[in-house]
Amino acid sequence: MKKNKVFLGGTCFGRDWRKELMPNIQVDHYNPLVEDWTEDDMAIEKDEQENKCNIHLYVITSPKSIFSIAEAVQSSHMSNKSTILHVVPSDFSKEELKHMNQICELVKRNGAVVYIDNDLLRTAKVINYSYKTSDFN
Repeated sequence: MKKNKVFLGGTCFGRDWRKELMPNIQVDHYNPLVEDWTEDDMAIEKDEQENKCNIHLYVITSPKSIFSIAEAVQSSHMSNKSTILHVVPSDFSKEELKHMNQICELVKRNGAVVYIDNDLLRTAKVINYSYKTSDFN
């Protein structure tokens, strides 16, 4: 079994949730966010996401995160990945949150862990408790 590693996918603008979350994750992780995105960075991200990270975390802090939402749905269909979708609702309108709830239900039906709340530490605790000492796939 390979060691667990978390892909930190999701929103890349607005709230800097990665800086809040990374110090609290006790599992190896990959942060795809770089200051100056290049073709090499894209290749590294793809390799990490597809081959090295068996846990995919997608934190969505804005309804503008369309690609990240699509990635979370795709990840939830992969039997060799564990997907966590955490939606931070503070910047969503009531109507946007209604649609996001429907996406969350779809992802949850595929076996993903889904949260809609503002507590990033909750997700860190779930990752640490569930994946720190156990192997997944």
